[in-house]
Amino acid sequence: MLALTANDIRLGCRAADWRDALTLASRELEAAGRTTPDYRQGLLDREAQSSTVLGNGIAIPHGTPQSREHVISTGIRVLQFPDGVTWHDGARVHVLVTIAAQSDEHLDILRHLTRVLDKPGLAEQLATATDADTLLASLSKPPVTPRCDRDTLLLKVPAGDARELALLAAGRLLSLDCVEPGFIAGLSAQTPQPLGQGLWLVQAGNDVQQPALAIATPAQPGDDLNGVLCLAARGADTQPLLEQIDHLLSQPEPLANLSADELLARLSGESANAVTRQVALLNAHGLHARPAKQLVQVARQQPAPLKLRLLEGDAQSVSATSLTRVISLGARRGQTLVIAASGEGADASVAALAEAIEGGLGETVTPLNSARRETVQPVETADPEPLTPDEPIKAVAASPGLAVAPAFVMRLPKFEYAATATHADGEKQRLNQAVDAAFEQLQALIRRAEGGEAGPILAVHAEMLRDDDLHQAAFDLIGEGASAEAGWWQAIDTAAAAQEALADRLLAERAADLRDVGRRVLANLCGVSLPTPPDEPYILVADDLGPSDVARLDTQRVRGLVTARGGATAHSAILARALGLPAVVGVGERLLTLETGIDVVVDGERGCIVPAPGTERRQRLEQRLHQLRQLQAQAHDARHDPASTRDGHRVAVCANLGNTAHTPEAVERGADGIGLLRTEFIFMAHSEAPDQATQEKEYGEAFDALDGLPLVARTLDVGGDKPLDYWPLPAEDNPFLGLRGIRLSLTRPEILETQLRALLSAAGERPLRIMFPMVKDRAEFRAAKALLDRLREEIHAPDVQVGMMIEIPSSALLAPTLAPEVDFFSIGTNDLTQYTLAIDRGHPELSADSDGLHPAVLHLIRMTVEAAHEHGRWVGVCGELGSDPQAIPVLLGLGVDELSVTSRRVPLVKACIRNLNQSDARALAQRALQQATAADVRDALEGAVWQGS
Repeated sequence: MLALTANDIRLGCRAADWRDALTLASRELEAAGRTTPDYRQGLLDREAQSSTVLGNGIAIPHGTPQSREHVISTGIRVLQFPDGVTWHDGARVHVLVTIAAQSDEHLDILRHLTRVLDKPGLAEQLATATDADTLLASLSKPPVTPRCDRDTLLLKVPAGDARELALLAAGRLLSLDCVEPGFIAGLSAQTPQPLGQGLWLVQAGNDVQQPALAIATPAQPGDDLNGVLCLAARGADTQPLLEQIDHLLSQPEPLANLSADELLARLSGESANAVTRQVALLNAHGLHARPAKQLVQVARQQPAPLKLRLLEGDAQSVSATSLTRVISLGARRGQTLVIAASGEGADASVAALAEAIEGGLGETVTPLNSARRETVQPVETADPEPLTPDEPIKAVAASPGLAVAPAFVMRLPKFEYAATATHADGEKQRLNQAVDAAFEQLQALIRRAEGGEAGPILAVHAEMLRDDDLHQAAFDLIGEGASAEAGWWQAIDTAAAAQEALADRLLAERAADLRDVGRRVLANLCGVSLPTPPDEPYILVADDLGPSDVARLDTQRVRGLVTARGGATAHSAILARALGLPAVVGVGERLLTLETGIDVVVDGERGCIVPAPGTERRQRLEQRLHQLRQLQAQAHDARHDPASTRDGHRVAVCANLGNTAHTPEAVERGADGIGLLRTEFIFMAHSEAPDQATQEKEYGEAFDALDGLPLVARTLDVGGDKPLDYWPLPAEDNPFLGLRGIRLSLTRPEILETQLRALLSAAGERPLRIMFPMVKDRAEFRAAKALLDRLREEIHAPDVQVGMMIEIPSSALLAPTLAPEVDFFSIGTNDLTQYTLAIDRGHPELSADSDGLHPAVLHLIRMTVEAAHEHGRWVGVCGELGSDPQAIPVLLGLGVDELSVTSRRVPLVKACIRNLNQSDARALAQRALQQATAADVRDALEGAVWQGS
């Protein structure tokens, strides 16, 4: 962004007239190497169009778009004229802010300068400044813009009282970075103050980053509760928000009846009977000085006072007759201006200004949809080349393990149906019946999957079938003449395409879930059966798999999964890991050239498949499988023995669980405890936040099954990529870098408090370890721990440790400052790797490079362990790296005290540790740390460790 600095300022200039002043400015830019001499004519041409004077002694000369060819590089020069220069429009100018811009950078300078024009005595300050820093200070004003917009509104949210609404509103301000956690702490001790009309106010001024007003309304309003206003106040900058509250209270209509647009209109001061009109701004460079000046001139000619605001912006309206205020809107092409007027002549005034804006305000404009479209000729694509027998194909490792069996290629059935139908009511009835049948089918699958990983995902599918928007889209198409089949599938395909267009890879992959639901209904409509696998063992091969496909699998027969599409975070991959099936995904369209019955090797460790393996390869595979089965049998027999190295170093091996129902199974498999309980499963299984009794029952079942073994519970970890219906959040471009983990929980401290109460109460005398996810530094940990410490004074639970996840590079780098605060660290290597290497581990092209054995990740682990051990704290690893045979000795050598893996892997990981010497592991770790890439690390470790998978 173009910015003013003291080096750009020239003091004490003199000019005979405004043309002479422009000549001086042009020469300064030329001397700085910013422009050629011809740029001066561009400055004069721009003044011929309209004056560039902003007011209060400031002008901002800049060239026309045609003169940009004379700009060598973007730059700026500020010339002070103490005696002033009379401009061609009669204004007296003391400072020229002269800009040479290759694009539209001058618009940012323009918007910044409009913020200082109301400074008292500005013209005199500009004329009398004697040094560059003083002049720069006069032209500078930190842009503090109070926030009250669509994102600060929480409408019709489930809440029981004003206090809960207040905390929700405060949490929204925290999520928008308007306030810090201390703001919520300050509000939590307040009692909301009545404003009348069923409205309540809470306000605080501590830990405010940006003045803001959040408004929360209840789903079920009453006479005594229509909404809560949460004000983050900061001195005089809060004044516009107080004016908006005054606008709100001046009109009697209940707040709970208003839509977001209506509420923003009321906040802006528009009366209920105001004449309004929305107009799209078509000017290529937005509402810069020249069109803004034209707009102001038109507004001043109208009989009724006119106001403007941005539909996409906040609720702050400005007078349409103030040039500086209009420019300060910062309106861009494509944004919508809302024009409003009241009183006599309002209709004509609004119409005249709308006509002027639509006409371009003196500039040539083009409609938003008139951009030239190039005709793309369809490209004929050749059929994919068949896979070569006995040739390995590298893809994405989705679930570890090794298998070889005949392929069952699950090709989707062809749905043949009429595109149109004449009896809409009959078609809608058919669709309803097919949806109901699909719902019953899903309920049956959910019952079969009870207690398993598939259950919650299938429950989401059932909810998709109840999506009113999806039904309405299909009904609308049927009403227009489509058949039930055509209307339903077009609605599904449109919604899925919208998902696939999302920038976030994980959310885009959920389009497969939507199509899975859609095909189930379509099969019911067409009377078509979904593919049925063979009775003998097989490798399931498909373009992509939905959760219901995986949930129907008979794990006694299926040996592995391979898909052409998908990533490591797809639901099919998640479920494959939970079922212990080797899986490779993202192979590409060549995969579908396979024929059912051809043998396929699935290597889920290395992320590759081999079609039709040759005799020699098959013999090696059979030998490897035989050895693996022997190792698995031996590991199973010794599963309850401690995991101690040959030289006597013991390591705890615990289980990662996504559901407390699996706790007995984990204990039976020899787990030394639960190293990671993903508690969000409880929250995702309910339509509202589960109460303390519900959570306490779930956690209590886990403690009972553990029978004295420790339970490490991660507090709720949801966010933009795992939303909860009852916890509305603003849309995020990148949910993985947004509101999730402890950041999100601190916005709703009452939910976090309920969870902590349930955990402590369920634990009683039994060992409980609580860890907070996605902690970036000490401040976040302390905010969460303060809440827990208060509860521990109330609830008797003597065997409790408090720790945090190391998932963000900052927390690993800050481990020396965090270690004294915690009882333990648990390293989530999946996210730590993703954030350290800046690679989405589900990316179909890059995920193979997202390797936790990368030396950068290993160094972060080393730093974490060293800091923890220096303060007598223990360190666990709960990511997938903990079950990687090559990584296990490296982790032990780095000093990791605990490994937490899927329960199916516990016996094998224990067996691997028993085959190691701690002294050898340290040497391997040092060797790994000295490498440059993950591939180098694996090469260096090759053959040095037991390959147990």
